[in-house]
Amino acid sequence: MCDEFTQASEDANLARRGLSRRQFAAMGATIALASCSKSVEAGGGSQVAERMVSITTPDGVADAFFVHPSEGAHPGIVMWPDIAGLREAKKIMARTLAAEGYAVLVVNQYYRGGPAPLLENFAEWRTPEGQAKIEPLREQLTPAAITSDAKAYVAFLDGQQEVDKGRRIGSNGYCMGGPFTVRTAAAVPDRVGAAASLHGGGLVTEEPDSPHRLLAKTKASYLFAIARNDDAPDPQVKVELRKAADAAGRPAEIEVYQADHGWCVPDSPSWDPTEADRAWNRMLALFAKL
Repeated sequence: MCDEFTQASEDANLARRGLSRRQFAAMGATIALASCSKSVEAGGGSQVAERMVSITTPDGVADAFFVHPSEGAHPGIVMWPDIAGLREAKKIMARTLAAEGYAVLVVNQYYRGGPAPLLENFAEWRTPEGQAKIEPLREQLTPAAITSDAKAYVAFLDGQQEVDKGRRIGSNGYCMGGPFTVRTAAAVPDRVGAAASLHGGGLVTEEPDSPHRLLAKTKASYLFAIARNDDAPDPQVKVELRKAADAAGRPAEIEVYQADHGWCVPDSPSWDPTEADRAWNRMLALFAKL
């Protein structure tokens, strides 16, 4: 997860690029637009249509970003952001995925604390003010809350004409959103057919409802793309994920990528375009089966 250990890796990655945190923060999501990464290259335009939406949940009204191809009905995707929440970088990624032929709902996991964006970029999360804003909201994201939210998000997608109800729904999540994809698959097993966790944390815990213990309650296929600096202090996670997937009879691609926590997200200090593209292509291969 995004802790002091990953913060040290972020600083090292920025140093290799000759950037300070202040310089990187000033660059913001424009980094994505200036990149050659396939995972952030689409600008939308006439290919996709987008709108902010409101979704009623048991705890209130959640705001979310919905983007889809301009024509036709397509498989729905629930995208769970990383710890910095719904912001421009996530919208860029969603537009790119929509241009591949998916109806993508990027949720504001912090809607209980207010509409997105609560933070403008990932760099703001690393400030004392950003952490003070997010930490209380993060504590509200209990397994029960995520499960009930996931049901509402899937129901929303199934109610949209841009979503092909004849195909199953996928979910992708980054950082804290990684385990939320598993909870989404467990919340609506008959609808969710694929889940991709990108540098997800908290996938294997001692809790009885740990995400890895939920695999048997799902009917999904999985991609677990693990950051090397998440694997280094806890290499048993990938082993337990494999055991759980095999025991549940769930197809799962599990790999430690040669990049650090946050490598898939363009406004993360650890963003790695080469490994981001590789994970993106594996995610597309997973979603192609929906």
